[in-house]
Amino acid sequence: MTSASDAAHFPAPSLPEIAFLGRSNVGKSSVINSLVGAKLARTSNTPGRTRSINFFEIRRAGHPKPELLFTDLPGYGFAKISREISQDWARFVDPYLTERPSLALCFALIDSNIPPQSSDRQLLEFLAATKRNHIIVATKCDRLSGSELQKALRTLGQEYAPTPIVPFSAKTGTGKDDLWARILHSISNFPVL
Repeated sequence: MTSASDAAHFPAPSLPEIAFLGRSNVGKSSVINSLVGAKLARTSNTPGRTRSINFFEIRRAGHPKPELLFTDLPGYGFAKISREISQDWARFVDPYLTERPSLALCFALIDSNIPPQSSDRQLLEFLAATKRNHIIVATKCDRLSGSELQKALRTLGQEYAPTPIVPFSAKTGTGKDDLWARILHSISNFPVL
């Protein structure tokens, strides 16, 4: 639909929006593409490629009009670009997260393969403080064996309680139905603007 690197360029609020947030290279674009079953968002192996908020209209099969928007936000936590990204967050990401009336749900993506990070904790505390409905999406869970995944999910649950956690793999589709159920629930209770 559009890319915005300034709050003045955000589209007018109308449809409910689902935001995808997380560290650089956590898999935001891959999760979006997996959910819609198409290569909608660009993926990259280079951290920090997404430097604006990308808005995508989402239509279900057989429905001519979009029902919601997905928003792909810039990543954080990559040393080479963290200062620039921090300035970007203050300039247009913070206003999006704090003031956007059409923001129905935030997915905080966290890599299930690495130990808890302070930057992820800061994001979750920020979302809680702004009273944004949010869920942790534990990405790349296909890279862990069953027992490793259970241990990683326990660790995330202890570190980030009481935020709900959904294990997800863009490769295998694990968690896809659960995320769609949460999306549809959040938009069904969302006021029409």
